[in-house]
Amino acid sequence: MNPAASPSAPHSKSGLPVRVGMPRPTLTVESLVLLAASFMLLTGNAPFWRGALAGRDFSQISSWGFTAAIFVIFAGAYCVFALLLSSRWTARPLLALLIVVTAFASWYMEHYSVYLDRPMLRNVMQTDVREAGDLLTWGMVPHVLLYGALPAALMFWPRLEKTGLLRACTRRLAWLLGSASIACLALWLVFADFASLMRNQTALRHLMTPGNAVVALTAEAWSHGKRPGGPKIVVGEDARLLPAWGQRSRPVLFVLVVGETARAQNFSLNGYARETNPQLAKQGVLNFSNAKACGTSTAVSLPCMFSPFGRANYDEAKILTHESVLNVLARAGFKVLWRDNQSGCKGVCDGVPIEQVDRAGIDSICAEGQCFDEALVHGMEGIARDAAGNLFVVMHQMGSHGPAYFKRYPATFKQFTPACENQDLRHCTPAEIVNAYDNSLLYTDYFLSKVIDFLKSSQARYDTAMIYMSDHGESLGDNGLYLHGVPYAIAPDVQTRVPLLAWLSPRFSSSFNIDSSCLRARSAQALSHDNLFHSLLGVLDIGTKAYDARLDLFAPCRPQAALPESPLRSPQTSP
Repeated sequence: MNPAASPSAPHSKSGLPVRVGMPRPTLTVESLVLLAASFMLLTGNAPFWRGALAGRDFSQISSWGFTAAIFVIFAGAYCVFALLLSSRWTARPLLALLIVVTAFASWYMEHYSVYLDRPMLRNVMQTDVREAGDLLTWGMVPHVLLYGALPAALMFWPRLEKTGLLRACTRRLAWLLGSASIACLALWLVFADFASLMRNQTALRHLMTPGNAVVALTAEAWSHGKRPGGPKIVVGEDARLLPAWGQRSRPVLFVLVVGETARAQNFSLNGYARETNPQLAKQGVLNFSNAKACGTSTAVSLPCMFSPFGRANYDEAKILTHESVLNVLARAGFKVLWRDNQSGCKGVCDGVPIEQVDRAGIDSICAEGQCFDEALVHGMEGIARDAAGNLFVVMHQMGSHGPAYFKRYPATFKQFTPACENQDLRHCTPAEIVNAYDNSLLYTDYFLSKVIDFLKSSQARYDTAMIYMSDHGESLGDNGLYLHGVPYAIAPDVQTRVPLLAWLSPRFSSSFNIDSSCLRARSAQALSHDNLFHSLLGVLDIGTKAYDARLDLFAPCRPQAALPESPLRSPQTSP
């Protein structure tokens, strides 16, 4: 029966049926998939299209042909992927989810020039609510509504055609073969240009949405599935205090400060024109100006810098499944404590005590659900007083975590003005962004000076020392890039060069026979996160086969230090 002629349908005064609302079209699942794929390619991939078509002359027909071919290649690939997972019942939820993911991803890629690869996805998955809040801005709402929520809702508007099983299977197979064939034909027509583009600009694949998100999520799930369960593989099982410890009458208090998002280029200790390190300059620190990070994100760099496996032959599975240097220190007899003002240690501190200081609620330095980094020093007097023996403390900063740089320092450190006070960096000028970022470094300088002052006050009982090293750098609009997380192979120096400095008390330097003048003379040597594991073991006179003296930055300046009895080992060999 025609619904319009149904006795229950509303009628006009003339007795004719009245059509209520806009009629819902009827589509096949395959047609809906093609529409959704085309929509996402056209509206959610501006960074990809700009990169793929840069430098092409669109007065030439070949450029238009190349553009059309790329569109067909990816549309065909998306159709094959979605059709393999779709039925009348799953197609609309799947497409709606992909459209919303594309809208979110495209906004961040467009506004911050980020690349959505597996490390970036891992960062997103490991971000806590507070950090996520800094990334959610009102500016993204119109974009997500227009290109995400509305089209996702429209996926549920058409009726999906009902048909018999045999006909449905035949049509699905024809669409799959047709989509794959047309995509392959388009690829064949532009193969030389397309292969050259993908070979020369490998990072472009991280800009193609939602394919980048799907691939990254699949790779992350696959990686987790391959990792063995249970406890981590032991590193430095033979760790012990070397004989030199028998000559010492005082314990050691060593603080390792892990910086966040601090780039070496903006440290005045490294020659930056602005005075961002006035306090550290007075503290007599040893500054190493040529240090590189293992990665461009916390999820990569933090586990790597505490591991014996370095960047040269980076092996994520080994890094994540083996113990960190903290476990080696604890095995040698140090009391180890991780104090965190961020979103956790990414597995580095498994097996050692943890204090989450951002939940301390100290009124003077904590507000709006976060604490300034001074909270990491709060209570250290009691910890040092109650400890028995050697104490090793890691302080994990909030540092200069973006994009809300203005939230990382108290108002009294707003020295460089005007400073950006908007989480959506596109609403600030480049100068305002740099001002806010430099203010955060000015506060880090103050915080590190407070750590040193605490260590100085503890010298009556301990031989004290500190190392500070950041996890990665940051882009502040340089070359159109913001934040961090660019794939390492193409990452700019501002994301990979990090500050590294040390402060050693006179008693510590004497006890461990460290020639500070020698270290200053070598301050420009090339260093990296790879050096941290071995430098900590070396400077603290801990013997283990996992130690490699060649990667110990202190070793050349300890002429009479006791060395481990074990042979030198490559950082890439299994400990």
